This record gives sequence, structure tokens and C-alpha cells, in this order.
Amino acid sequence: MHTRILKHTVLALLLSGLSLSASAHRGWILPSSTLVEKKDAWVTLDGAISEGLFDIDHVPLRLDGLAVTDPDGVTTQAQGAVLGKLRSTLDLQLPKDGTYRLALVNNNVMGSYKLNGEVKRFRTTEANLSKDLPHGAQEVKTTITATRLETFVSANKTSAGALKPSGQGLELVPVTHPNELHAGENARFRFQLNGKPLANFPFSMVPGGVKYRGTLGEVRFTTDANGEASFTLPAPNMYWLTAKFPVEQPKGPSDAAGENRRYSYSATLEVLPQ
Repeated sequence: MHTRILKHTVLALLLSGLSLSASAHRGWILPSSTLVEKKDAWVTLDGAISEGLFDIDHVPLRLDGLAVTDPDGVTTQAQGAVLGKLRSTLDLQLPKDGTYRLALVNNNVMGSYKLNGEVKRFRTTEANLSKDLPHGAQEVKTTITATRLETFVSANKTSAGALKPSGQGLELVPVTHPNELHAGENARFRFQLNGKPLANFPFSMVPGGVKYRGTLGEVRFTTDANGEASFTLPAPNMYWLTAKFPVEQPKGPSDAAGENRRYSYSATLEVLPQ
């Protein structure tokens, strides 16, 4: 019974954004537009896990757990996502003028336990951990990976109500509005972990269209003592911003007793021409 649970859990984790294959595969949400200027505003979102950024070439990223924070700071769950063979798609109405934060937030667990003298490994979610562990499991070791994957879309104007951090996990606090990024101009981002600024913290931005360049084109930055980074924005493109904490994350469950937590953050941002 637990083997069947494990198989279904691994598939669910893969489709929800945790790549179980090569580290080169990245999960992303790509909006059809980051600035929608229409009275009846809609945006279409594609979600996928791919080797080439924004290429639809591997497996879909589930969007049915997408959290939508509106310009007033109210968060609801998106409805109507369609799961395809290589991508998920969601048409989202933007009824209020202003900026929306669109986020997938997951806490996934991998670990091991001993049962009847035999060591077994498992994968599940933090919410299902207690019911997926069999009765009598001993020496339980877990590593919880908290992931946040998001993008930002504005309808007719930009606003700040949706940009307030939750104070949970690894988060980007965009001091410069994420829908007002222009190539060659200065931008300021702040990173925080569970509400506290992350000093000297590295992150990077990778432009889409890798297959046409033949090189990754990654641009790296580091926050200052206050957890903020001030930098010149690169050339116009759609970018995948990514960061993780701790910076060096060993593969597999922890060998130490008890619980370890790892955090990852990624966002799709558009850098516009000047």
C-alpha cells in the first residue's frame, strides 16, 4: 500500500514543481503579458518544467494550486487550469485595476525511517507527512523543501497591495516594482527568510531563449548587509530569477537526525525596453 502511495506522491511532486530529474530542468510560470491595458483584462498563463527556459519540452507544471493575490492584498485560489501533456494553461480574469501576484507555494518532504529493522525512504508533502508515515516508524529523518514560484501581472496600472511579503519561507520583496523593470535602469530587490533580511545572499537571473544563444546567459547578483541588491537591469527579455537557501544544498534526505529545511524561490519577470 505504501509503495502505491509513494508512486502517486512522486508523480504529484513532479507535476507541482519539484523536478526529480536533472537539475537543468526548471519550473516556471509564463504570462501572456505582464502589463494588460484593457477594460476587460485577462491574462493567459502557461506552466511547465523544461530544460530550456520557457520551452515546452518536458512535463507540465500544475496550476490548480495557484494562489492569486489581487491589488487589495486578498488571496484566492485560481480555478479552471487545464493540464496538458507538456504544459498547463490557465486563463485568468483581472477584474481590478492594479498588480496581481500569482504564486505556487509548496512544502515537499523527503526522508527515511526504520520499520521492523529495515530502513525505508519516502517522498510526500508536509501536509500528508503524518498519514503517509506507517505506524511504528522509528528514527524518522526528514528534509522539507519549501518552494515558492511566482510571477506578477498588472491590469491598466501598477500597485503595491499584492507585493507585501507573507513572512513565510524565502521571499523576494521587490523594492522596484516588478512590472516596471526597464533595461539599463537601476532596480532594487530585497530577499528575506521567514520575515528576516538575508545579507550577502546570492541570486541570479537567466533570460529565455537559451536554445537560440547556445549559452545560459546567467547574470548574478548579491544582496548587501541589509538584504537588498541594487543593480542595473540587463537587456530586454523574459527572465527567470532564482535563489535558494542554504546556498549549498546537498542532494537526498539529511543524514542527521531530526528535520532539515531547504528553501527555493523563482519568479518570471519581464525586463522591458527603455
